[in-house]
Amino acid sequence: MPSEMTDRLFTFYPRVLPLMAGVMGLSLIAVFGVIWFRLPADSRDTFSWFQRLTLLAFFGAILWILYRMITLRVTAYADGLQVRNVFKSYSLKWSEISGLRFRSGDAWLQLFDADGNRIGILAIQAAEGSRASRAAKELAAVARDHGAGAKRPPQS
Repeated sequence: MPSEMTDRLFTFYPRVLPLMAGVMGLSLIAVFGVIWFRLPADSRDTFSWFQRLTLLAFFGAILWILYRMITLRVTAYADGLQVRNVFKSYSLKWSEISGLRFRSGDAWLQLFDADGNRIGILAIQAAEGSRASRAAKELAAVARDHGAGAKRPPQS
């Protein structure tokens, strides 16, 4: 995908989910920090190094997922689309995209690739209301202008 920022045609970041994930992350840090330091020293000493590492790994995994939720985005470039979801990121050329769909009742924007696979674009989600609807329409217009949609998405 493009390395220059000047190629960017469209970018959308959600507001609701990152706000909630950020609050959850800070709350977890505060609650677990208070619990750990309020434990008597002899109780903390009963934790082995393995148990401490396990707790830190679990805590780190939760914070990593929350971080990925905070950094959801979709960016359109002249030669394709980049989608950053929670667990996976996608880079698609416009010719690989057969359609976009964001119907009433959908949780987020649906992208259909040329092979018929459905990819949820979590950055554009119904929780954002009219802002998400406008973004979906704008992204669809950019996609059409760049040759996406040679094949129509299924009408299920």
